[in-house]
Formats: sequence, structure tokens, C-alpha cells
Amino acid sequence: MAITVRETGYGKWKIPVIIITAAVVICIVAAGILLKDCLGVSINEENKRVEVAEGDGTSAVARMLREENVIKYPLLFKIQSRIGGYDGHFQPGAVTVSDGMSYSQILDLLITPNREATRITIPEGYEIKQIAQKLDEAGIVGWQDFYAALNPQDYDYPFLRNLPQRDGVMEGYLFPATYEIPDEMSAHDIIDLMLSAFDSQFTQEYYDRAAELGMTVDEVVTMASVVEREAGDDEERAKVAGVFYNRRNSGMKFQSCATVQYILGERKPVLSIADTRIDSPYNTYIYPGFPVGPICNPGIESIKAALYPEVTDAYYFVLGKDGEHIFSSTYEEHLAAMGNSDPTMSVDGSAIENQDGMKQ
Repeated sequence: MAITVRETGYGKWKIPVIIITAAVVICIVAAGILLKDCLGVSINEENKRVEVAEGDGTSAVARMLREENVIKYPLLFKIQSRIGGYDGHFQPGAVTVSDGMSYSQILDLLITPNREATRITIPEGYEIKQIAQKLDEAGIVGWQDFYAALNPQDYDYPFLRNLPQRDGVMEGYLFPATYEIPDEMSAHDIIDLMLSAFDSQFTQEYYDRAAELGMTVDEVVTMASVVEREAGDDEERAKVAGVFYNRRNSGMKFQSCATVQYILGERKPVLSIADTRIDSPYNTYIYPGFPVGPICNPGIESIKAALYPEVTDAYYFVLGKDGEHIFSSTYEEHLAAMGNSDPTMSVDGSAIENQDGMKQ
């Protein structure tokens, strides 16, 4: 006897429903991927300089941006340009795209007329006052306007939250790099550009590493700033960091001349006894551990050294005649390396005057 199996309504629609559901999921995932780039490009560097040629249309601009690895989806860029009314309004010339800019922000930048820009390099180890002076001298923005815009509450970055009260509270976070700064760019936007550069360099790995070390980001940047001012070259940075960590962990004072120079506002080659006795939270001759904050704006190599110091038994270092530092594990070895037995020499080997003003 033949058995007939009737197809139920559920069985009839089961496969189409699965297919439709899968298609919807795929569309949602794809839309999320597209939207992520649309809302914030990832260019793997703090800034990218691109140039629009005379007469370039939307397709040419989208293609150029894709070739320069600024955007991932030229078609989406062209659709947004068409919907937003940008087509036919692109201005020739160079622009600087920052990591994290949205397609809309890039389009706004590309249609801005007369966008002449000034290229300026902020060296590693510059202090805020030096940055302000350099920008002022280049005619980019007045130093008074620059200082007036240095309010961490005006910028939305996690590393600026809960900073301790101090003079120059944003010292350490204006990332040293070469910038293309468009004419008429405000002091606020210039500072935001530098903070964005720091944000792109200080990755999640570094936040995790700081937590692993039991340190705040501010303490890491503070250590990096000391390393920046004390190390001779990239090869020495991790070892210099290791020395200061050794001194901190053993309860010794940093005795970094660079911190006193920061207080003085000058890189005085020979410190006096009186200099080292200035009562300041930045003075590591008086107070143990970190100064109250960064003493300059460190580069990425010094930040890496602060996060990944070399394991060393050294507690001292002094600059040798060949221009390289000599590291010592005991004070006696340090004195021998200096060729001087006076205990008023700093950990970094910088000279300190005796009571008569003589270099020791």
C-alpha cells in the first residue's frame, strides 16, 4: 500500500525563510562594514596628504582616495557626494585627511576653497610653549590663542579624562609629527589634530599594557617624556626607562636634571645646588617617583620604551666621551664611570655646581 506524505505549510516555506533570513543577516553585516568606514576612515597613520587635480570630478576623486588607501568604498563615497550635493564643487589643491575622519568631513574638506596649507614639523621632545612659539612664528596661529585653547574639557579623548591638576595639564599629548595645517585653521582644531594623532598612535594594546604595569596612561606618558629628554638615541631608550623604573621601584629618587630644566624653563647645561632644591612637584631631586606630569611631548619610540622597558640591573647612567651613555648597577661603578667621586652628580650624569658655583 502506497503512503502519501503531505507537505505542510511549514515545510513548504522553511527553505525560503532560511534563505531570506541569511540574506538579511548578510546585508546587515555588510551595511555595518560599509557604515564603519563611512563614519571614520582608518588610514594607519595620523595624517594623509592627498591632492585634487584641476577639473577632477567625483569619480576621479573617489578613485584617487581609494588608491591612496584613504577610503575603502569609492561607490559609497560617490553616492554620498551625489546625495549631499558635493558633485562638481571639488576644489583643486592639497588637503590633509586625518585618521578617523568621516566621508562627510572629507567631502567638506574637498570643497573648501583657497585651502592653502602650511607644513610644520613638531620635533619629539618639544614642550607646549615651544610648539606655541613655533606656530606663532610660522604665522599659523598666535601663541595666546593657542594657550587659550588648551582646555582638556573641550576635547573628547579618553586619555584626557581625570588628569591631575597641574600647570600645562595637556603637556605630553600634543603628538610630535609633521602636519599640513590649512590656512585659517583655528587653535582649537590644530590642537585637536595633534590630539587625534596621539590617539591614533596610542593603541588599545598600549592601554592594556599600561594596565598590566599598574600604571595610568598619564604615568606612562610622564615616564616617556623623561626618557625622551634623557636618552641619547632610540637604542638607549628602553634601557634608560629600565633605570628609572629600577629607581622608582626601589624607592630612590629619579634625580633627573631634565625635570629641573622643565621647572626652570630652560635647558641649563649645569644645574646649581639651588636649582635642585626648588620646591616643585616636577622636581625629582626632592620628590620620589614620577614628576606630577609629563615634561615634554614624547615621540612614539619613547612611549614604547616606557611601556616595554629593558630589564636591567642598572641604576645609574652617565654620558661617556664617545657620546654614548655608560650604565652602572652600583654607585661605585657610576663614580668610576664619571671619573668623579662627588655625590652631587645626578643619575643621568649631568653636572651640578658645588656651593662655590664650580662644576663638579
